[in-house]
Amino acid sequence: MADGEENLPRDAKIVKTLLKSMGVVDYEPRVIHQFLELWYRYVVDILTDSQVYAEHAGKSAIDSDDVKLAIQSKVNFSFSQPPPREVLLELARNRNKIPLPKSISGPGIALPPDEDTLISPNYQLAIPIKQASQAVEETEDEEMADPNPKPTQEPKTQVPLNASQQVSFSLGAKRPRGSI
Repeated sequence: MADGEENLPRDAKIVKTLLKSMGVVDYEPRVIHQFLELWYRYVVDILTDSQVYAEHAGKSAIDSDDVKLAIQSKVNFSFSQPPPREVLLELARNRNKIPLPKSISGPGIALPPDEDTLISPNYQLAIPIKQASQAVEETEDEEMADPNPKPTQEPKTQVPLNASQQVSFSLGAKRPRGSI
């Protein structure tokens, strides 16, 4: 035995022997502790259920029948058995009686409609329309009367929203190169 095996408890040695018998030679040391925890939890659950069955039967101590019943109920609860092959074949026959729908889209992969995909555009750009025929005649009298003329603003356009998620971006102002 190796140096570390002498200090191991008997249950840990059993787990190491089980791993070795299954051909597992390379594992972390914590694997043994995890198996021991699982093992102890399983035993406690079985014995607790056995005690409940013994009390229900009016016995003062747990016997092998109570332990067998607890193990069987845990196996039945934890693992479900597949239905018999005949039942599966009958279900398959009933399902296969219904023909598959004919392909409407033709050859290739059938894709969902554009409105149901994530790659379809879900926004609409609002591009302001510049009116070129706005020639305002300015006279010298108007410039003198109003020393602080108001800056002209471009009219904002209203674009009707057709989809439920549309966003408008204004493309009017351009930044000089190099500035952020």
